[in-house]
Amino acid sequence: MSEATKLRDQIAAFAKSIYDRGLTSGSTGNISARLSDGTVLMTPTGSSMGFLDPARISHLAPDMTLLSGDAPTKEIPLHTAFYDTRPETGAVVHLHSCHSVALSMMPDIDPDDVIPALTPYPIMRLGQVKLLPFFLPGDPEMGTAVRGLAGKRSAVLLANHGPVVAGRELEATVYAMEELEEGAKLAMMTRGIDRIGLTDEDVARLRLQFPT
Repeated sequence: MSEATKLRDQIAAFAKSIYDRGLTSGSTGNISARLSDGTVLMTPTGSSMGFLDPARISHLAPDMTLLSGDAPTKEIPLHTAFYDTRPETGAVVHLHSCHSVALSMMPDIDPDDVIPALTPYPIMRLGQVKLLPFFLPGDPEMGTAVRGLAGKRSAVLLANHGPVVAGRELEATVYAMEELEEGAKLAMMTRGIDRIGLTDEDVARLRLQFPT
């Protein structure tokens, strides 16, 4: 099995898992992954994560010219911003997961560190998640905003839209996205409660031991 065929199958399998568990719905969300030759596989525009045909996944040249497959998601600028500013990036996942979107609308969140330090795992897999402003879907300015972070963040939360996570390879990126959504879910479930989170010392130790 070729590298491209294997990665197409992995994208479709992870996308279905994401869809089946309600982390994205309808035709929302997109995934991309980079091959060793620098080309990129990306989920097609208007496609449902739950019903992807691996053979129709978009195959793009390094300059994002379509080589084969269906037309890619309109969020290309968002994906390429991570690939260009974080050279270690091997995959990007963008969802409209419910709790993350809800958290992005809360007026009292820290825009430089959106996920509260309640458990260690979002910190270990994501570091600090930056809140970015609202943009119209497909607006190239989303990519511009990510580029403005100069590769310092592996994950962002688009206000009123959804999370985006970049990682070294597809599996780890999907798991990091799931941690982001779980962190947002806990944050929303415990709002208004006198909760006990991690201490500043705990957070500092985690960031030192698990850099993102």
